[in-house]
Amino acid sequence: MTEQHMPVTEAAQSRTAPQFTITRVFDAPRELVWRAWTERADAANWWHPRGISIKPGSVALDLRVGGRYAYTMVDDADGSEYPTEGVYREVAEPERLVFTWASPGDDDATAPVVTVTLRELPDDRTEMLFHLLGWDGRPGDENVYDGWDSAFDLLAEHVAEQRRNGGAP
Repeated sequence: MTEQHMPVTEAAQSRTAPQFTITRVFDAPRELVWRAWTERADAANWWHPRGISIKPGSVALDLRVGGRYAYTMVDDADGSEYPTEGVYREVAEPERLVFTWASPGDDDATAPVVTVTLRELPDDRTEMLFHLLGWDGRPGDENVYDGWDSAFDLLAEHVAEQRRNGGAP
């Protein structure tokens, strides 16, 4: 397990920085939810809100501390593209991912930081705590919060299908 500690200045900033949290419970074992976050083929199925798609072949993952990820979302209505990338800060399989979340060219040192914590629940269910530090969001914002919330609906559908198929991609 990789363990990293936040510098004191970043910890102090986190108390005042814009942020939000979304908690979801998935009807799937933690390993399936982890794989959905960390496998290219799985991620391409849900790393976008409804009405948006992932550009074929755009998902790249280097799942290690210091490794980068990238993908491009495409608006199904008008073809607008939204490239996204970041750096993994912590990878603790199968319970925790920490990574920056930015557009190409943004400074990773100041980019918003996502923390995903997965907790096993009875009956092969998984609680996911998603925390985004560095961006203000709330339900109904028709922006980042609602985008992630919609993506998590797709994630729920994806892991439910994986579970029905015995975990096969």
